[in-house]
Amino acid sequence: MTLSAVAARYANALADVVSNRTSAAGNSALQPQDAVRELRAFEAVLAQSHDLREVLQTPAITGSRKKAVVGRLADLLQLSRISRNFLLVLIGRRRIALLGEILRAFEIVLDERSGYMRAEISSATALGDAQRAQIGAELEKIAGKRIRTAWSVDESLIGGVVAKVGSTVYDGSVRGSLESLGRRLSAAT
Repeated sequence: MTLSAVAARYANALADVVSNRTSAAGNSALQPQDAVRELRAFEAVLAQSHDLREVLQTPAITGSRKKAVVGRLADLLQLSRISRNFLLVLIGRRRIALLGEILRAFEIVLDERSGYMRAEISSATALGDAQRAQIGAELEKIAGKRIRTAWSVDESLIGGVVAKVGSTVYDGSVRGSLESLGRRLSAAT
């Protein structure tokens, strides 16, 4: 998944704010996972209401009205000052439509700053806990970092596993093996 430079910039800025609060005060009024939880709650409300999305995204409505709506929702959701201010910045800069993408980038930034890499792993069938643990351990050895995994089932793989860690793809699927064999046979003729 490719994230935009704009989303990455906002995600890094939010991570800086949360990290600076943590290091300056010893313990932050808002931990990174709490920021994710709060902003995901706002995103869920936004996703459920077409009218709310229209109000917050249309240029016909003034910024002050949009900020009033966000402020009221922030009160209802009991959002922290940091989360509220971040949403107000997005409204002021007309970036609220990017909230989901910014949150994905924010989670990636937090993982990177904590020494984790993300891995997207697809298998032909659902894997058991022992298999997942073994694959995760192997990927950690290969990457030299701790791995956060996202699992999915892709029946088109026939069998085996495909793992994407960062920009590297490890294809241990039957489909991948057959495609590789096909390429080698084509090159030999």
